[in-house]
Amino acid sequence: MDGDFFSANVDFHGDLVRNIPGIRHSQNLFDDLSSDPADWQIAIAAEGSERIPTASALITRPFDYGSVISYTFDSAHWQATRFSDGTSYGVWYGSMELETTVYETAWHWYRFVADSFGSEDRVVTTERRVFDVRCDALLVDLRGKEAVHPELLSRTSYAFTHEVGRYVHRQGLNGLLTRSARCDGENGVVFQPERLSSVRDRLFLTYRLNVARDTFEAERSRKKWLQLVPSKLG
Repeated sequence: MDGDFFSANVDFHGDLVRNIPGIRHSQNLFDDLSSDPADWQIAIAAEGSERIPTASALITRPFDYGSVISYTFDSAHWQATRFSDGTSYGVWYGSMELETTVYETAWHWYRFVADSFGSEDRVVTTERRVFDVRCDALLVDLRGKEAVHPELLSRTSYAFTHEVGRYVHRQGLNGLLTRSARCDGENGVVFQPERLSSVRDRLFLTYRLNVARDTFEAERSRKKWLQLVPSKLG
């Protein structure tokens, strides 16, 4: 990388969209342990005492447990993401557009389902919870750099982007703005959790995937919204 690679910066103040697995309705996680509601409350209190508050957890979870949401589902890089090799630091990913989060997560979910169930001809359904998260940070702007460094958007190798990520981490930089490798969208890649705040629910989505038929559909407000061919994302 030449000296100009990290020279462009954006003083970013706005929302990034975060798309994670989630459920529309809360579930009792302890009703299989006891039939007594009093026992449920004790278990909930004990479990909650070991956790950080929900809003904070939505931001800090990737930094605490590695890239558990954005991991590639590739056995060679089980906990790796585009800008982290998963061994020494976490990276938080959000998108500028809601649609971009669907393209990004649809690809990873497609690979997970294909690895788990093979090419069974059936629809696999999952629910997603989407948040707006405030980001206030000076970010390195890599948008447009893919013209000279197409490996920024590589779908088969993260070697170059891992090098970029290690440099950002070593220098203590806040993060990056990049083009999405899955669609014509943009992502925020945040390395410093304190630059994120104000987590707000945005909406729920339902994903329906059939690996054998190579079909994917996202439902919004329980209505068909976005369709794509998942295999073409990789």
